[in-house]
Amino acid sequence: MTAQTAFYDALETRAPAEREAALLAALPAQIAHAQAHASAFAGILAGVDAASIQTRAALAQLPVTRKSELLERQKAERARNVFGGFSALGFGPSMPRIFASPGTIYEPEGTRRDYWRMARAMFAAGFRPGELIHNSFSYHFVPAGSMMETGAHALGCTVFPGGTGQTEQQVQAMAELQPAGYIGTPSFLKILVEKAAESGVPLPSVTKALVSGEAFPPSLRDWLAERGIAGYQCYATADLGLIAYETAAREGLVLDEGVIVEIVRPGTGDPVPDGEVGELVVTTLNPDYPLIRFGTGDLSAVLPGPCPTGRSNTRIKGWMGRADQTTKVRGMFVHPGQIASIASRFPQIQRARLVVTGEMANDQMVLQIETRETSEGLAQQVGEAIRDVTKLRGDVQMVAPGSLPNDGRVIEDARSYR
Repeated sequence: MTAQTAFYDALETRAPAEREAALLAALPAQIAHAQAHASAFAGILAGVDAASIQTRAALAQLPVTRKSELLERQKAERARNVFGGFSALGFGPSMPRIFASPGTIYEPEGTRRDYWRMARAMFAAGFRPGELIHNSFSYHFVPAGSMMETGAHALGCTVFPGGTGQTEQQVQAMAELQPAGYIGTPSFLKILVEKAAESGVPLPSVTKALVSGEAFPPSLRDWLAERGIAGYQCYATADLGLIAYETAAREGLVLDEGVIVEIVRPGTGDPVPDGEVGELVVTTLNPDYPLIRFGTGDLSAVLPGPCPTGRSNTRIKGWMGRADQTTKVRGMFVHPGQIASIASRFPQIQRARLVVTGEMANDQMVLQIETRETSEGLAQQVGEAIRDVTKLRGDVQMVAPGSLPNDGRVIEDARSYR
């Protein structure tokens, strides 16, 4: 990699078939490693022949482990194993740091160069070796600050650990150190730019930014551009590291090279067709924290075609909401998995969406189903299934295939709370 190259490495421009073959070739060994070195997956994947998981179809048969389950296991085993059996590392030189995310969920950090794989996103945002980066992600408890710092070091950059808060001091440091750009949340960058303008302190060196951790609407992107800052976003989590990143094309986010990403119907582990909105499920090839089919709880969808920049990996639309749509109806919780269970009983149903309406204490449920069959018998059978699965009564509305919105919602809470 040099300052003149257009890509971080050759992996970004591989033929899609070559990339897919490489990822799937690495998958059986990663599953076997998780079974052998992470006790949680020894249980979750008990009886699974790792050598047989060589296709996406085979991978889709494995259970999804969601963040809520990871948290429950960590809490249950905290006195014996703070990571709940998900980490393949133990305390000592192989684990220089531990972080805590809200919950509390504890995450290990290993010693591998660019452990969280953030350098790729930084390069796509325009950062180059030999530059100074102002890092305003938090350096305490959560891993965000370290995620970005280790990526910057792998890229060959120097980092100023600004962290959060102390706005005036951060503006002063930026004015004096003249960093090439900023890394942090987009809202805090806006605060810093406004503070600098209010104080009459020019920040001419800050011409680029990599932002994450919250929404980055086009309006804020344009606001920064008007002030000479090209902002790009990336999607990463404390559990998985980098998942996808924005490029100069600004057409969705390109998947990272070190993860296998599926998009599944919320409440299930069933992959949806490309273009349909669903929950992002990620299998990481990180041997230190080998998460297999980890449900992020975030919604997204695959975009057609490759990135115009020449990067050949799959693109996603970015963050489109949360997949956990659990709703309380008449005092009882209704889960997306229950709606999937109802739909799975009837091959005539292509998609299903539960709409909850009415005012508080007067809830009404209507299960909208896409089907070509419109018989009263089917509606009656589906209604009985609703009662059987949810223990609640609900009406059934049959609609034509393709009628339901492609927004990933399995349960829509349309009640009035006035």
